[in-house]
Amino acid sequence: MEKTLEQQPSDLIKIVLFGPESTGKTTLSRQLSAYYKTNWVPEFSRDYLQEKWDNDKQICELKDIIPIAKGQIALENKLALTANKVLICDTDLLETKVYSQQYYNGISDPKLDLAVAKNKYDLYLLTYIDTPWEADDLRDKPNEREEMFSAFEQALIIHKKPYLTLKGDKETRLKTAINAINKLLLAK
Repeated sequence: MEKTLEQQPSDLIKIVLFGPESTGKTTLSRQLSAYYKTNWVPEFSRDYLQEKWDNDKQICELKDIIPIAKGQIALENKLALTANKVLICDTDLLETKVYSQQYYNGISDPKLDLAVAKNKYDLYLLTYIDTPWEADDLRDKPNEREEMFSAFEQALIIHKKPYLTLKGDKETRLKTAINAINKLLLAK
């Protein structure tokens, strides 16, 4: 596997917020990192793609997928070094793969596929689409939320990833996530 897509070894419990755009992943990532007094790994692609958009209104292209994946893992590896028992990841490479497949006719780079298979997380928190849609420069599928949610859930099933679906308001989601993470901490 390409080293730039590889997780560094760690004893941390790694949690991934996973799901379609505008489903509360970043909000919950911040809440969980504050609760556990640890680091959260932001979504690298947001800044990367916003810069492309701001510079000349360019959108994501297939050639951007591997640089996004490399940036995401580099950020995760860096923040894992100073995390406190738990690392909250606003996304991971499987999410990058899902977007690649959804936007580029099923295409996923083999290097990305290998990294998805090798990199490990303790729990995926799949965010449901029962949150209000919030538009921004990068979000573009407000009418395809069901289809996108299904693609994300199928990816978790196909890759045999441990996951829990989060539904409801912010408080309900936070309580559900904390309960699940606490069980992992107790089992460790």
